Amino acid sequence: MNIQKISPWLAIAFLAVLAAGCASPSQQHAVEPAQPQEMVAEAVPMEEASSDAMMDESPEAMTDETGMETPDWYEWELTDINNGTTFNLNNEQGKVVLVETMAVWCSNCLKQQQEVSQLLETLGPRDDFVSLAIDIDPNEDSATLQNYTQQHGFDWRYVVASEELINEISSLYGAQYLNPPSTPMLIIDRQGQAHLLPFGIKSAADLQGALEPFLNEG
Repeated sequence: MNIQKISPWLAIAFLAVLAAGCASPSQQHAVEPAQPQEMVAEAVPMEEASSDAMMDESPEAMTDETGMETPDWYEWELTDINNGTTFNLNNEQGKVVLVETMAVWCSNCLKQQQEVSQLLETLGPRDDFVSLAIDIDPNEDSATLQNYTQQHGFDWRYVVASEELINEISSLYGAQYLNPPSTPMLIIDRQGQAHLLPFGIKSAADLQGALEPFLNEG
């Protein structure tokens, strides 16, 4: 009686041992391999670039003081459509220059220039600072731009870019600087080096914060 009761359990145990012995090595050690470190790094989302990070990646635009030539366009005569005067950036050496590329039809540009207007009110009159807006739309002329600045009360320097200047800006700073809705801006420091600012509308406070290190160098 005891043997008859025990034998089914022995049969089950024997079958279990047999099944384990027949299992393949990969089934016995089903351990998932570690993910390569490179793939882990790629899976981590990139953070949005900070203003400082953008500026660190700016193109070289050094003056003769550093033994390197300035960009050609610093020498070109530009005409301020607000008062008809001509100037070039080489004559502004030692000043900090805030540059924006824009177009009259661009609503983001208008919002950005309203922030620049607030910035200029905050900074007050300064002999060592220039704000320069460059219209890079080849379909717009001086009369169109002047009507725009008068309509909105923008009295700082505005120029219409020549085809040569448009090409130079794209070559030096990237094609995105010919896309006005991204509100491209850069700072030229007292030594003539360009520092690119992040794309997107920047508040007057943001612009002031970006400018202060360069203004304080004077």
